[in-house]
Amino acid sequence: MSHELDEVHEDFRRSVRAFTDQRVRPVVDEAEREGRPPERLWKELGDAGLLGLLTPAEFGGSAGEGGEATAVTVLAEELTRACGGIAVSALVSAYMAAPHLVRHGTTDQQERWVAALAAGEAIAAIAVTEPGAGSDVAGISARARRTDEGWVLDGRKMYITNAGLADVLVVGAKTDPEGGHRGITTFVVPAGTPGLSFGAPLQKMGWHSSDTREVVLDGVTLGEDAVLGVEGRGFHQIMDAFQLERVVLAAMGVGHAAEALETVTEYLRGREVAGEPLTARQAIRHRIVAMEIELEAARVMTYKAADRLDRGHPEAGRSVAAAKYFAAKAAAWIVDEAVQLYGGAGYLEETPIARHHRDVRILRIGGGTDEIQLEILAKRLVP
Repeated sequence: MSHELDEVHEDFRRSVRAFTDQRVRPVVDEAEREGRPPERLWKELGDAGLLGLLTPAEFGGSAGEGGEATAVTVLAEELTRACGGIAVSALVSAYMAAPHLVRHGTTDQQERWVAALAAGEAIAAIAVTEPGAGSDVAGISARARRTDEGWVLDGRKMYITNAGLADVLVVGAKTDPEGGHRGITTFVVPAGTPGLSFGAPLQKMGWHSSDTREVVLDGVTLGEDAVLGVEGRGFHQIMDAFQLERVVLAAMGVGHAAEALETVTEYLRGREVAGEPLTARQAIRHRIVAMEIELEAARVMTYKAADRLDRGHPEAGRSVAAAKYFAAKAAAWIVDEAVQLYGGAGYLEETPIARHHRDVRILRIGGGTDEIQLEILAKRLVP
């Protein structure tokens, strides 16, 4: 694999960057105030084809043209340069929740939801994480009990992105409490289903423009046709989807870091001390170059992981874990360095760098913590 994108993906990057500059950046302040992306932005994303990169053509998407994971990675990087909260809202719906319906949905489930999600006419969430079970997916406690009519779900989910916006949720629950990871099943739960409710929006350190809430399942009654995929295979479906999710989060780190590096470099070029720009000072130049090196390494690892996913490479899982770990940490360091180089201006809310500093921190936690990624990589050392 070349670390350079091919012409198709470079053209795609240019189009996403133009969309981001024209449609996303102007609404960032509004989204941060309101705690959610503007409703009109979902349709604009759909019309631009940015929510259907994994959606088959018969449902209005562009999947099947090759390089889908790489395209999603480009999208994640470019959207995040404008705003992490807006980016994650769209990415969760289209590329963390919707793929479960694309890959495992019945014909009826797909016809009801897939085209609408790709068009930005519906929003999806995925509800797996619980107050006592985050990275340990097998440890979830939400239960799904079979009845004569179908299923009844009970439990609580926590930190669910898009929960208050979602038209449909993909919910993981235990159908066999004694079955461990083999006892988990995923379900399609439309908004408005009796027994489904949500907590108030969580007040987060970052991602202020994304809606994040607790999901309460209190006797949620579903038909037999609500099962998504194969009963008892939910854990495997979730873990398979984690691969792209982790690459997306790594790419978000690259986006935060790239934007921070670019903006602080411009700031330093324009700030003079003793009659010369700060970039004329060796110590400053060296710090910028060190940031560039970390960014380039993170970008190469992230796109390598995406390419391996696209090609079904046998070491794709290891590349994903390595990219998620490295890019998230590198991005946090780069953005923190940018704040330091900004000085007092970097600590002001009116400076975008402050938002990137808040938003980047979650990337070392969401989608599997640093420690989880290290354990994935370290398993080869176990005798």
